[in-house]
Amino acid sequence: MKKMFKSLLVASALAAASLTGMSASAAGERYVLVSHAPDSDSWWNTIKNGIALAGKQMDVEVEYRNPPTGDLADMARIIEQAAASNPNGIITTLADYDVLSGPIKAAVASGVDVIIMNSGTPDQAREVGALMYVGQPEYDAGYAAGLRAKGDGVKSFLCVNHYINSPSSTERCKGFADGLGIDLGNQMIDSGQDPGEIKNKVLAYLDANPKTDAVLTLGPTSADPTLLALKENGMAGDIYFGTFDLGSEIVKGIKADVIQWGIDQQPFLQAYLPVVVLSNYHRYGVLPGNNINSGPGFVTKSGLTLVEKFAGEYR
Repeated sequence: MKKMFKSLLVASALAAASLTGMSASAAGERYVLVSHAPDSDSWWNTIKNGIALAGKQMDVEVEYRNPPTGDLADMARIIEQAAASNPNGIITTLADYDVLSGPIKAAVASGVDVIIMNSGTPDQAREVGALMYVGQPEYDAGYAAGLRAKGDGVKSFLCVNHYINSPSSTERCKGFADGLGIDLGNQMIDSGQDPGEIKNKVLAYLDANPKTDAVLTLGPTSADPTLLALKENGMAGDIYFGTFDLGSEIVKGIKADVIQWGIDQQPFLQAYLPVVVLSNYHRYGVLPGNNINSGPGFVTKSGLTLVEKFAGEYR
């Protein structure tokens, strides 16, 4: 009899646990991440992996949407379409406040919870009515990089800005200059996103300014062609080279002593954490009280073990 009673208790407990698990996800939460990235930018694969893993672990439906060419007007329309589909939440970049704040505010007004990630600022996230901001303070990251480079003797540099329409990109270059204690001036170039053009513009700048001490790139889109440019003009390994973000070619460059460091803003966390936060907020009403800084962190040759293993996938 005791054995039977014990079995019934175990069965009841299992059933209760099963129902508890179902109640957490039975609402069918759906979250849409909208980025400003064009299809050609492979750096965002880590973002895609982050949201996919979060969706699987939290047992929610997730979607990744972006403008194929990186057109911000197209991105604004995508945000409007995402809001109209009645998701539980939208996770979006804020690459240009003037273009994107309207659609984001409209989404919030319609009852959709929003988290800003990757670009924009905590202040801008608050202004559009978002729950919070998850990302890297770009000026601070650039400033920290500038201080590091100044300590290494850098006095002049070239900032290769492949996304000059994004204020956060310019903040990286400006922060770097301020960290060095010099004016940005004409040391930032609008490189565009075509690899061949980036390479040629870097070569042209360094040819016209042969005393440039350092090169700063803002991610794989500009770093990879810059690596080719430095190999072509014979400056690879001789000129100081720092970059934002990581990728397979950047990791190779760090390993080969061509790139001194990469600044990891941990994009995986920028996509992963908002899904976790929103899911728990909608299920249990809990919400972190502060914005989340996902970076910056400097990656050098001495710390490449896990980074090299997961570069372009989770790092």
